[in-house]
Amino acid sequence: MARGSDGESVLHKHLRVLQAFDVLRPFLTLTEIVEATGLAVSTTHRLVSELEREGLLERMPDRSYRLGIRLWEFASRTPGAIGLRELARPWLEAVHSRVRQHTQLGVLSGRDVLFIERLSTREAVVNATVIGGRVPLAVSSSGLVLLAHSSPGVVDDVIAAGWPAYTTATIRTGDELRARLRRVRADGFAVTDGHIHRESRGIAVPVLDARGAVHAALGVVVPNDGTSPQASVELLTVAAAGIARALEEAGAARGGHGMRTLASTSRRSLDYFSSLDARSAG
Repeated sequence: MARGSDGESVLHKHLRVLQAFDVLRPFLTLTEIVEATGLAVSTTHRLVSELEREGLLERMPDRSYRLGIRLWEFASRTPGAIGLRELARPWLEAVHSRVRQHTQLGVLSGRDVLFIERLSTREAVVNATVIGGRVPLAVSSSGLVLLAHSSPGVVDDVIAAGWPAYTTATIRTGDELRARLRRVRADGFAVTDGHIHRESRGIAVPVLDARGAVHAALGVVVPNDGTSPQASVELLTVAAAGIARALEEAGAARGGHGMRTLASTSRRSLDYFSSLDARSAG
C-alpha cells in the first residue's frame, strides 16, 4: 500500500476525508474538510478530487461536498447490511408496534455502537442515534450490552480512551464501567436511565448465537419515567431470540453465502436471483 513521506497510507488519508462528514455535518466545504482532517490544502484538494471522481463524494451547486451515493451502494452489498438488518427487521417492527418510541439494532464498531437500523415515531422521546450513526459504548444501553460480551482488551481500550459525559447520570470512571458490565452480564440486559439525555431511558439485550457469541444489541429508547423496565426487557428478549433463530436458519450465523441466505424477500424473487447467479457462473 502506498505511503506518504509522513508514513500515513494514501488509503488512510482518503478515509480521514470521508470521516470528516457526519450526521451533524453532512455538507462540508473544502476549507471545512481541511480543518476537520488537519491535512494540507493541496493534499485535501487532491484527495477530494479523487473521491469525487470515483463517486464517493459529490459536489453540490454551492461548491460544498457530501458523501456520495456509491458509498451506500457498497454498504448495501455487505453481509452485515443485507443479512442481519434484513432478517432482524420484522422483529424490530414487532417490538416497535408495542413501544411506539424508538427501536434500534446496533453492532460493535471499534469503541462505538454503530446503529444499522432504527424505527421511530415523531412523538417519541429524545434519541441520539440515527441509522449509520455511532455512540460511545460506555454511554448507551446497546453499548453496554456489546461491551459486556467483548474481550477484556476492548474494555481496556474503551477505558483508556475515555468517553464524553452527557449528563450527571453518565458512567464516569473505569471502575464504575467494569461494575456495570458485570451487572449486565449477570442480568442479561442493560438499562441506562438518562445517560445521554435526562428524559430518555435506554434498554437493550444481546442477540446471541447458539455458542453465546453476540451478533448485535437490540434496544429501545423510551421515556425515563421511573417505571419498571421488565416488560420491555421481556419483549426485547423474545425478539432477540427470534433474530437469532432467523440468522441460524438463514445460515448467516455460520458464514453462509449468497443472496438466498442473506436477503429477506419473496421466494420467487430469490429463485430469480439464483437463476441469474447460475447463469453467470455458467
